Amino acid sequence: MEHASCSPRVRPRITRTSYCRESLMGAMPVLRSRAAGQSGLTLPELLVVLAVAMLLLGWTVPGLQAMTARQEVSAEVHRLRTALSLARNTAIARRTTVTVCPSDDRTTCSQSRWNAPLAIVLGSATGGSFHHDDLLRVLESGRGVTVEFRQDGKPIRYSALGRPAGHNGTFRICGRSGRGARLILSNFGRVRLGDPPTC
Repeated sequence: MEHASCSPRVRPRITRTSYCRESLMGAMPVLRSRAAGQSGLTLPELLVVLAVAMLLLGWTVPGLQAMTARQEVSAEVHRLRTALSLARNTAIARRTTVTVCPSDDRTTCSQSRWNAPLAIVLGSATGGSFHHDDLLRVLESGRGVTVEFRQDGKPIRYSALGRPAGHNGTFRICGRSGRGARLILSNFGRVRLGDPPTC
């Protein structure tokens, strides 16, 4: 009796089992011979692949660094815009003076480092210091950039009308790879981008 397949319809169980075992054993040499015919990369091929990978990596790294520098400058512009907008809107809404200044310790204004955390303070922060209860919000420090503002050490003070008259100026933002931006605060409290500085 010929067995065309190993299906359960075959009545003699012993014959079916032995036939299936023989069929499987007969297929094993074929599989082994195929596996024995496979091979990996040779050493020259591997060296060529590594050389191409290193070439591509060296070509893309400067582009990634430039993109990172642009993003850091853009993030700092956004941070300054956010702080100025919040301070101006709060001054108008509460009809009082609101001050923006960099503050490392959250109790005194430090006019030399505008990339430090920015404190939004209720009131004038006279003398460069303020009470903790007057602190409305702090925006964390920028990364990878330097920021310069006025040379006279004045903070930014918004009046109840939302105008920083006498406290306006231009932010000069410089990042890595020579990237930079200029942010101009007008007497009316409006913020706009100027021509990028030479960093």
